[in-house]
Amino acid sequence: MSTKPPKDDALEALDFIINVLREHEKDLDRLISELGKITEKLGEASELSCRIENIEKRIANLQDGFSKLTSYISRLGESQTGTVQLQERETCPSLTRRGMLVLRCKNWEDFQALAHQAQMVFFLYKEMDKSFQLNAFKENQVITYRGELPISATIIFKTWLSRQLDIPEAKIFEGLLSVEWLM
Repeated sequence: MSTKPPKDDALEALDFIINVLREHEKDLDRLISELGKITEKLGEASELSCRIENIEKRIANLQDGFSKLTSYISRLGESQTGTVQLQERETCPSLTRRGMLVLRCKNWEDFQALAHQAQMVFFLYKEMDKSFQLNAFKENQVITYRGELPISATIIFKTWLSRQLDIPEAKIFEGLLSVEWLM
């Protein structure tokens, strides 16, 4: 069964998304300034300094992405004709007057079932603890899952190299190749 909510409900949902993105942007600004202070304390020569610079670049890229997404969503909201099509499900109402419905899945299979053919999926890989987080947007719902990476980075890297270099994975080895001179 489909209903047409008033323009206010659609704009309210977009405002909620924009506000969440702005909060993330503020947090990222704060983290960048803290990382800058830490970098100054440690000095430019340390190995940790290089890692922090890489993190700052990643954070800057994320900020840029958030800014672009926020402006895109704003433009999308302005171009709306005033109605949004929603498919209601008896077990999962999708939009409330207070904001978005967020479904936090603890089981991967639940996430797969709920997020199947989502409109957008965001992912975050956390290298430190080899975990990832997924956020899917589907039918005005945000569906989240957090878990450990099911495959090692080595396998992923071998697959990527194989495709990029057009070499079978069986001919790609982990390790170093060196030439040693016999005397």
